[in-house]
Amino acid sequence: MTNVLEIVTSRKLTYEQKVMSLAHAAEDTLSIMSIPEKARYYFDIKAIDDLYEGHAPYRPRYIMPDYEKFIKNGSEFLRISPPEDLDELLNSLMILYRHVPSITGFPVYLGNIDKLIEPFLEGVSDEEAKKKLRLFLNFLDRTITDSFCHANIGPEPTRAGKLILELEKDLQNAVPNFTLKYDPDITPDDYAELGIYTSLFCANPAICNHKVHKETYSSDYGISSCYNILPIGGGAYTLSRITLPGLAKVATSIDQFLNQLLPECLLELGNYMNQRVSFLVEKSGFFETSFLVKEGLIHPDNFIGMLGITGLAECANLLMGDNGKRYGHDVEADNLADTIMTIISDFAAQFPAKYSKISNGRFMLHAQVGMDYDLGITSGVRIPVGDELENVYDHLRHSARFHRLITTGCGDIFPFETTGRNNPGAILDIVKGAFSLGAKYISFYEENSDLVRITGYLVKRSEMEKYRNEQIVLQGTTHLGAPNYDHNRLENRKVRGV
Repeated sequence: MTNVLEIVTSRKLTYEQKVMSLAHAAEDTLSIMSIPEKARYYFDIKAIDDLYEGHAPYRPRYIMPDYEKFIKNGSEFLRISPPEDLDELLNSLMILYRHVPSITGFPVYLGNIDKLIEPFLEGVSDEEAKKKLRLFLNFLDRTITDSFCHANIGPEPTRAGKLILELEKDLQNAVPNFTLKYDPDITPDDYAELGIYTSLFCANPAICNHKVHKETYSSDYGISSCYNILPIGGGAYTLSRITLPGLAKVATSIDQFLNQLLPECLLELGNYMNQRVSFLVEKSGFFETSFLVKEGLIHPDNFIGMLGITGLAECANLLMGDNGKRYGHDVEADNLADTIMTIISDFAAQFPAKYSKISNGRFMLHAQVGMDYDLGITSGVRIPVGDELENVYDHLRHSARFHRLITTGCGDIFPFETTGRNNPGAILDIVKGAFSLGAKYISFYEENSDLVRITGYLVKRSEMEKYRNEQIVLQGTTHLGAPNYDHNRLENRKVRGV
């Protein structure tokens, strides 16, 4: 009740943020999970984390509707006919987005947005289209007040994608995150360079390795929230994580960590995730009542469980002890990290995950990007801020090695000097090289940009400053971004040049 009163009387939350916080507090009064003593131990030492999902899951964490089907068929539930022009399309999407739930309370995926819009641009001038799209994009930014939200463009060039990129450069919106699906065999250089050039003004779009990700599922994929690679028409039931430094701190030796603690912790995490999925599918009633299911925009067979990993760098460094060997810099530390990742990957490939048909009954790995309470824990498999490799090419070779086993999202972030805007082609060459080695996702921003990428989401420096000064801010993710930015010294990320 003390927590509820603090929410109700907060001077730092908007009305909407209070409502969302109160809903989470109400859910957490329940206790429907049976957590055995061993699993409780791993929760207590902060080796297992449910990432604020709540104690009684009543909606999937991430939902990826089939927006193409919606445009073709309309929605009986929402009383929307199939749109016939650009105005009707944008209006229909705005209505539907309002009714797509997720862990954040907002949609985390807005579709392959350029391809949704492209057919409706026929006969519409660039000037008229930009006016309508500007209003649409501003609507999204001002009403989806949580930047764990993605829209995808590419890999084919489209007029709609070009217009969106040109608008985003000036709008400087934090929502949605855009991802350019990039394939050098499909995406022209000038289109990819426009995406990179735009990102050096507004940290948008990020670039994903389409050639790799298109093989992930039997159906098409979309990118949601913090670059989660998920099947369209489905999504993710849950994302729980293993926080590797918490486990390393209690290890008495590398051998004990690898052969006892890590396998045991993974088993407890897998069982816990299966409990969450079972409650959601069998008892919550979501899939029986949602119009998204009834109208075929999502299907239970297309959902997976995401097993998150974070803090690989600190874990390896802790286990190396006092010999000074560091993740990213020394062969011994990197080989140990590789062994850890192989154990985790083998577990995911063998452990039976409930209700996960599209992933062949298995959980899929995700490089979890970090929370506001992570102190000294580097997101996913990244090299810690301040310890990056001097040479960006060496850094990306390292990234590719540790991206390879992670199936549902893994990326790196690179600030660039302002002069990078003068040569997006050189940065594209870096992307091509990294993707050819197997790197999966790269994002850029300019060193002085107001918009910065915290982990997988965008926050404005100016908004973080307001929050630090105890002013109310529109985007709820600023509440996460500001402490994360400070705790993990993100202002000290190595700035790259070309």
